[in-house]
Formats: sequence, structure tokens, C-alpha cells
Amino acid sequence: MGSHRRLAPSGFDRGAGAAVSFLSVAAAAVGAVPAVAAPYDDTRATVDRLYEQAEKATEAYNEADERADGLRDHVGIARDRIARQQQRVNSMRESLGSLAGAQYREGGIDPSLALLFSDDPDDYLDHASRLDRLTARQAGELKELRIALRELAQDREETAGKLRELDRSRKAVAAHKKTVEQKLAAARRLLNSLPEAERDAYGRASRSGRPGMPDLGSATAASGRGSAAVAAARSALGRPYVWGANGPSGFDCSGLMQWSYAQAGVSLPRTSQAQRYAGRQVPLSEARPGDLVVYRGDASHVGMYMGNGQVIHAPYPGAPVRYDPVGMMPVSSVTRV
Repeated sequence: MGSHRRLAPSGFDRGAGAAVSFLSVAAAAVGAVPAVAAPYDDTRATVDRLYEQAEKATEAYNEADERADGLRDHVGIARDRIARQQQRVNSMRESLGSLAGAQYREGGIDPSLALLFSDDPDDYLDHASRLDRLTARQAGELKELRIALRELAQDREETAGKLRELDRSRKAVAAHKKTVEQKLAAARRLLNSLPEAERDAYGRASRSGRPGMPDLGSATAASGRGSAAVAAARSALGRPYVWGANGPSGFDCSGLMQWSYAQAGVSLPRTSQAQRYAGRQVPLSEARPGDLVVYRGDASHVGMYMGNGQVIHAPYPGAPVRYDPVGMMPVSSVTRV
């Protein structure tokens, strides 16, 4: 029966709790950044670790947000269906009321007497038979509609519950993201407290010290849509990293990929984890402009290959969209959309 149906737990419902738990442990493990300058190696390790945590938190937030949007649409559709069903029920109730009145007027006396007094007994019997069949059919339809309404009402209630649950999860992830951002700010303050020579050395060694237009070689995209996405990504150079944003004024890593391919007429999933499976995976040695390069074992960062060992990506808070070497961090897969 429909009244016993339950929505199956979503992958996110299971994953969000794990993500939130991980972020709680990670935030506690990092602890407060010391107010005094740490050794150079410790500073770089702390900043890199915080950047990685921020990216993971951002992608977890993006997934929660996407799921919540989908459930909002589901709730809206369910409400529209319920409204249409209710109109049908109201119409049938009016019809049944009219039929009941007519039946009372025609059958308010004993049927045998009505038959005796009828001018045409055959006509009475035919009319009474049709009235009984029509009433039975209408009652059956009303019963089916009532069952459907109960199922739809239950669907709406359960979906609204899932929406509330996802909203709570999203807020929890956002709260952890805020914690990580606070640590990022502390890490930047610590980095700025270092002597200029050490700051410059960190800039040269990290992802943040690669300005300018690199030589991208002569490689071309594998398709027209890939070429259009490359052009869109190039147009975003210099725009700021904004967590949870997918353009056009700011981007996070997966948001830049989604926006760039949208300009090519291709709809990509919202998160880097889902984008990993948005096409055919190819070896890194065969990467061509427009391919998505996914980083780390958990696929928490993504960039677009541009040619000659370079990618374009939205790196992390405080850094604009820019080029970096494809090997800036461990590559987990390359996807050709």
C-alpha cells in the first residue's frame, strides 16, 4: 500500500554526516594557529592543510545545496499534484451530492411502491439501474482519489522532512566551513608575519606564485564543446575564488567548471566528485584542452586542462582564477566531457 512507502536514505544523507564528522575532527586537530611565527616548513604545511580542508568543506556544502534545491522542486511538484487532485475531489463531491439528492427524491419511498406507481415500470428500472452504476463508479473513483491524496500527502510530508534534514546538514557544513575560513585567515596572518624573503620563498614554492600567461602549446580540444568551455574558462581569469559560487563574478573550483561548460551548452553536475564521472576518463598523458583534471583521492578539487601541462582553476579563498601546472597536487583522474 502507498501509505507504507518510505523514501530511501540518499547517498548524501549518509555522506553528509560523515563529512560533518570529518570536518569536526579536522578542525579540532588543527587547533588554534599560534600567534607567534612558526618555522617556515610548519607554516607552509599548516596553510596547505587548511586550504585542503576549505576545499573539502566547500564541495560538501555544494552537494548539500544541490540536493536541497532538488528536493524543493520535488515538494513544489507534489503540492501542484495535490492541488489538482483536490479540485477533482471537490468536483466529484458536488456531483455525488447532486446524485444523492436526486436518488433521495426518486427513491424516498419504498422501491416496490415507486415501481407500482410508475407510469412506465421498464423506464424506472432502467433509470434506477443506471443511477446505481453511476453512483458506484463515482464512489470508486472518489475512493481512489482519497488513497492517492493520502499517498501524496505522505510524500509531501516525508519530502519536507528530508528537506529540513538537508538544510540542517547544509548549515552544519557551512558552520564548519566558517571555522576553516577563520583558520585560513589566521594562517594568512601568520604567513604575513614571516620575513619577506620567507614569504617570497613560499610564494615560489606554492600554488600561489604562478602569475602571467603560460605557454599552452598548440594542442586543441577534443570537441567543439570542449573548445567553447576552454574559451569561457579563459574569460574568467582573474575573477575571485568565492566558496559556493558558480559565476559569473566569482567561482569555487567546481563552480568554474560548471559555468565554463554551461557556456558551451553542456550541463555539468555541481560538485567535483560528480564531475569526475561526467564523461569518459582518459589517462593524464592523453589529456587535451577542455578535459577536467580531478585532484586528490577524494576528488575534492578540479581544474580544466589547457595544454602543455597547464590547468586553469579557482585555487582557494584569496586567490583568483589562474593557470597552474597540472601536477600542482596529486591527480586522481582526467575526464573528457
